[in-house]
Amino acid sequence: MKRRFENVAVLMGGISSEREVSLNSGAAVAQGLRDGGYRVAEVDITAKDFILPPDTEAVFIALHGEFGEDGQIQRILEERGIPYTGSGPESSRTAFDKILTRQCLEKNGIPVPPGEVLRDAAARTLPVPLAVKPPRQGSSVGVHLVLSEEQWPAAFSAAAQYDAEVLAEEYIPGRELTVGIVGNEVLPVVEICPTDGWYDFVAKYVRGDTTYVVPAELDKETAIAAQEMAWRTFQALEADGFGRVDFRLSPEGKLYVLELNNIPGFTATSLLPKAAQSAGTGFSELCCRIMELAHI
Repeated sequence: MKRRFENVAVLMGGISSEREVSLNSGAAVAQGLRDGGYRVAEVDITAKDFILPPDTEAVFIALHGEFGEDGQIQRILEERGIPYTGSGPESSRTAFDKILTRQCLEKNGIPVPPGEVLRDAAARTLPVPLAVKPPRQGSSVGVHLVLSEEQWPAAFSAAAQYDAEVLAEEYIPGRELTVGIVGNEVLPVVEICPTDGWYDFVAKYVRGDTTYVVPAELDKETAIAAQEMAWRTFQALEADGFGRVDFRLSPEGKLYVLELNNIPGFTATSLLPKAAQSAGTGFSELCCRIMELAHI
């Protein structure tokens, strides 16, 4: 394919709690771009006053979490006139903030689990079981499943370490699904099957025993509904370039959107590359396609 850019930089690492995941993603992306013919510089972001190589024509943002997915680095790159991959500053800020995401999706008629924003553990009105989350973290950092009242205080405290506000959502039993988007292409649905039924940080990155079914074994109507809802979510949040929408599918067959990951992972266990592979797009080609979608 004809390339718009020759000299690109992959921004990786970062200053968030997801630094190690980002270093893995960035290294994989850098190799994928090299395999596609780009000249690639790997830039480990350790502070907000980062320096790019002088010949950088565009950057692939492989940063997760704060100062990666929240719109800050996108704004800096725009001020510098450097094209970058993924969504713009405002879309990134909204997608990274689970509270703002919920408000946007509810406004657009897209179903989300019943939830409430809390500053005090005693103010909760939702019954257990529920999921408790810091609203501005990724990779399931600080997320806990609360199955009994006895577990609530510790789970709330753990989530509150990251933010003054905590998001509590009704736990939707059933199946965990995700749908990736690259450009205008909606990828096949992936089902996530964690060994113990809960897809937290440990299941994602530590144990390595989660299984993934690509494409998910769903009836055609449900699969199409998930893909259509993913695209509606992508558009509602004004996302751009690529992303991944996570769902719960209830036993009754109802889909609930959990979030949009505007910079999903690119590690060996990451889901967007698995979905792309299922659709016939290899890892290097995926990285190159996203790189060519870079914009200011």
